[in-house]
Amino acid sequence: MPDNTLSVDRSVEPAGLSFARRFNTAVPFIDRPVKEGLGAKIAIRTAGEDVSYATLAERVARCGNALKRLGLERGERLLMAVKDSPHFFYLFWGAIKAGIVPVPLNTLLRAEDYRYMIEDSCSAAIAYSPEFAGEIEAALAAAAHKPSHALLTEGKGPSLWALMGEAPAHLEAAPAAPEDDCFWLYSSGSTGRPKGAVHAQRSMAVTSELYGVGVLGITREDVCFSAAKLFFAYGLGNAMTFPLWAGATSVLLAERPSPQSTFAVIERFRPTLYFGVPTLYAAQLQALQNERRDLSSLRLCVSAGEALPAHIFNRWRDLTGTLILDGIGSTEALHIFISNRESDFEPGTTGRIVPGYDAKILGENGEPAPRGENGQLVIRGASTAKYYWNDPERSRRTMVGDWLVTGDTYREDEKGYFVYCGRNDDMLKVGGIWCSPFAIESRLGEHPSVLEAAVVGRADADGLVKPEAWVVLKEGRAGQGEIEAELVRHCKGALAPYMYPRWFHFVAELPKTATGKIQRFKLRASEGTRPDR
Repeated sequence: MPDNTLSVDRSVEPAGLSFARRFNTAVPFIDRPVKEGLGAKIAIRTAGEDVSYATLAERVARCGNALKRLGLERGERLLMAVKDSPHFFYLFWGAIKAGIVPVPLNTLLRAEDYRYMIEDSCSAAIAYSPEFAGEIEAALAAAAHKPSHALLTEGKGPSLWALMGEAPAHLEAAPAAPEDDCFWLYSSGSTGRPKGAVHAQRSMAVTSELYGVGVLGITREDVCFSAAKLFFAYGLGNAMTFPLWAGATSVLLAERPSPQSTFAVIERFRPTLYFGVPTLYAAQLQALQNERRDLSSLRLCVSAGEALPAHIFNRWRDLTGTLILDGIGSTEALHIFISNRESDFEPGTTGRIVPGYDAKILGENGEPAPRGENGQLVIRGASTAKYYWNDPERSRRTMVGDWLVTGDTYREDEKGYFVYCGRNDDMLKVGGIWCSPFAIESRLGEHPSVLEAAVVGRADADGLVKPEAWVVLKEGRAGQGEIEAELVRHCKGALAPYMYPRWFHFVAELPKTATGKIQRFKLRASEGTRPDR
């Protein structure tokens, strides 16, 4: 097989991918569409501009050359605090094509978080959108490690855009192998400090083929819009790698998504695929109760980040006529590895294993758990991270041989669907019986007054663990008093007797990562008045 190529055999199940020994992944994602005659086709759409595949390939080459002219060398890290815009594409792929390792960062963080990642990564450079200059520049001032270069993506002065204008429009792809380090993604920090997951050159091709094509059926005719941002694994696939792999079009929204902004994008750009998270779907459903929006272009919707409650799935289908395919992925696995499908779905479950991946549910003895029993989910597949940067002990605990320990508790139901029960460290043992906080949260979410809820364990006056609920009510619904007693009755009406929450806190919002995951460790650490129950 020639250098920098791969072959795809879609006649077999799961999809067969064969990589050349020399493989720089920028070639199939950026150069291949142009060679296949898609140069004039629009690759990226934004409110301000459209970018064709040919223009994208040229600007990626110019960006890679600009980075090399700055003195960045193969294997060095380039941190990216960049909004969802074409510049994200130019930097990410330009770095990879030049042999530099891009590291996208969560753009919602504060200076202290950026300082940590600047120091942890030992980065050679950092590039950032002007909107994030305040936090990034404060982080740079405080950091013990100073990157050699810090530059704005655009604007006045020596920006990346200016450097690209002076750089050559052709760049030979740096030699690489499918297993070589390619890019990092920092975990969302749902349990503490983020960890740098190191991904290989092949990873994005694997997820794009197995899930993007294999499950979603993405083709050149599709238009993809992801409310989930490019800086984390879910959004990276939705808004960039999947459409590029298929020769489709990506629509980008630079601002933080809201029901109104996402509806406006859908109505203007008419995407066929929409990617969100449960929290946003819940907020959109609330908005749709008061107004009609044109969502008729959508053929499928996707959800990840947190498990999608069945009531959100059912209400969305009733209001829009469109399915939401729930799935589970992770930073370490890069994208979704268990998912519902358009032709095979079960509301309230995560679906079945994506062909090309393997999964096991392990009991407390480390052996596969019988069907119907809870256990620890482990998976394997060719897109999983190689290791955590600078953390060999956590790497050994998480990447066990070919298997990735997900940290999630699951069970397999009688139909063979995977059912999410919570994070391993979120499971509650009440009255000597393990129970899932997600089951309690789902029941609370079915109440007409509840927008969303989170449940953690709390010791009572006798030191015994009981469920504690943190609830966000829908607009116009008052908390405390009568609603609390109503929610207790609501839970007791459908859950096992020991599973109803003993304490309630009514809050304006729940602490979450940028990916929409509830940070339950922050709720467990919270103090407040809790009458004995």
